[in-house]
Amino acid sequence: MKCVKVPLKELNDTRIKLMEEGLMNMEYRIKACDEFGYIPINEDVDGYEIADVELEVMKKVPHNFAELLKDDLTSQEIENLRTSFDTIGDVVILEIPDDLQDKKQKIGDAALEFTKRKAIYMKKSAIKGTTRIRDLEFLSGVDDSVTIHKEHGARLKLDVREVYFSPRLATERKRVMESVGDGERILDMFCGIGPFPIVIAKNKKVEITAVDINEAAIKYLNENIELNKLKGSIKTYCGDVREVSKSFNLKFDRIIMNLPGLAYTFLDVAVDLIEDDGIINYYEFSDSYEQGIKRLSDACAQAGCEVEIINTRKVKSTSPGEWHVAIDGKIKKE
Repeated sequence: MKCVKVPLKELNDTRIKLMEEGLMNMEYRIKACDEFGYIPINEDVDGYEIADVELEVMKKVPHNFAELLKDDLTSQEIENLRTSFDTIGDVVILEIPDDLQDKKQKIGDAALEFTKRKAIYMKKSAIKGTTRIRDLEFLSGVDDSVTIHKEHGARLKLDVREVYFSPRLATERKRVMESVGDGERILDMFCGIGPFPIVIAKNKKVEITAVDINEAAIKYLNENIELNKLKGSIKTYCGDVREVSKSFNLKFDRIIMNLPGLAYTFLDVAVDLIEDDGIINYYEFSDSYEQGIKRLSDACAQAGCEVEIINTRKVKSTSPGEWHVAIDGKIKKE
C-alpha cells in the first residue's frame, strides 16, 4: 500500500493534515514501527517520503442489522423485518416474518456478522406448555444453546432450548430488587432459571423460596446460585407451586408472580401464603390494568382480606394493543 513515511513524532500532525486535504486512504490502518509511521494515501503527495508498506484493512462496522441485508432484501422486506432481536449472553434469537422464511439463512448470517455473538437461532413457535419453552431453529455460528447472560452484576446460566428467559425484563427485575428490603421472606412462584431471585439475593439480605415446574430451569437455578456471590439465600423446589406450597410452614413478605399468561389462576395460593401487609408483584398480559386489579381484588375478597394497589406499570409490549403489565398490591389481612 502506498504510504507517507514520517518520524513518529510527526505522525499525528501529518495524519490530521492529510485527512483535511482528503489525501489519506481511510480504508487502511496507520502503521507505526521502529522510529517511523506509515500513513496510507490515495495518491502521491509532494513534500513527503513515499513508501510501499503492507497495511491492515480497516474493518467496516455496519450501522445496523438491515445494512448488511440491503443487497439481499428489498427495501420493503427490510422494513418488514423485525430487527429488535433478543441477545442472551452470546446467543441471539431472531423473529423472522413468514414472508422472509426463504431468506432466513442470509438473515441469520447477517445477524452473526453484526452482533459478533456465538450462535444465531430463530423462533419456530410461541412459548408453550407448563415449562414455558419455545421451539428454536439454529441458523448461523456454532450450534451451542448454553450460555451465560450477565445482568446487573449477576451471571445467569441457561440453555435457551430448555428454559424460558427474557432479557427484556432486566429493568423490571432491577426495579423489584430495589423495592425489596433486607430481611424479607420472598416466594417466587414461577422462578425459571432464577433471574428475580439471583438479582435480588445478590443485592439484599433476604430468604427466597424459588419454585418452578421445569426441571431444567431448577437445574440451572441451582448452578446460578453457585455462580454468584449472594448476600441472601435461595431455597429451590421443582414442581407445581400449588402442590409444592402445601409443605411450606411459613408466610411470605413478598410473592413474585411472573407467569403473565396463567398467574391469575394461582392468585388464591398467593393470597393464602402472603403475610399481612405483604406485597404481591403480579403480572399478566392485558390491554389495561383494570382486569388485573379486579382479579387481585376478587382473590383477596374471597379470602376475606383487602388489597391496596401501590403501583402499576407496563413492562413491555407483547403485541399491538397488548402489554405485559405489572401490578403491585399490598395485602391487608387484619
